[in-house]
Amino acid sequence: MAPPRTPARVRVSNSNRVFDGYLKVDRYELSHELYCGNWSQTLVREVMDRGEVAAVLPFDPVCQEVVLIEQFRVGAWAANWQEPWLLECVAGVMHEGESAGEVAIREAREETGCEVTDLELVYRYFSSSGACSELVDLFCGRVDASTVDGIHGLADEGEDIYARAWPLADALALLDTGRICNSVTLIALQWLALNHQRLTSEWLRRS
Repeated sequence: MAPPRTPARVRVSNSNRVFDGYLKVDRYELSHELYCGNWSQTLVREVMDRGEVAAVLPFDPVCQEVVLIEQFRVGAWAANWQEPWLLECVAGVMHEGESAGEVAIREAREETGCEVTDLELVYRYFSSSGACSELVDLFCGRVDASTVDGIHGLADEGEDIYARAWPLADALALLDTGRICNSVTLIALQWLALNHQRLTSEWLRRS
């Protein structure tokens, strides 16, 4: 039997913004084409509008270290996670007119004090496509991690971010402890585990 064709169309009968605070939520009444060629019933769905964000895992190919940040996350706290100060990659929301790479470089500077000198795109993916529009552009960025250790972030945005350099082996070992519990950092570290030798060779060859 031939596989079903991918539905290509969506009909929106109504849409409106139902919340416009720190989070922005839109409600849609829509139907979509079914695999059989018919149309679904009208569905009512709320979507958190987050737009596009850029994330970067800073990696020092000379010292073989990665830079991770630690900060309070209200979602983890609200979920009664045992430790709501999470270890993460650098990340930030794209502003109008910015490219994903520009955001990655800016956020690395703001959150770690590091200057990114090379960027490699890891993946573009949706963080939670069933309820959120957030599209993540995930990078690995070359940095000098030799002086990283301190508090960073923008005070006017309420940021209190601790940046620390980790030996690569120690950072990868965190994957087996449950200490890394957010998708961006899990994906980034697992990708680096597979690609750090190639990336080290390529980046050092450019030096």
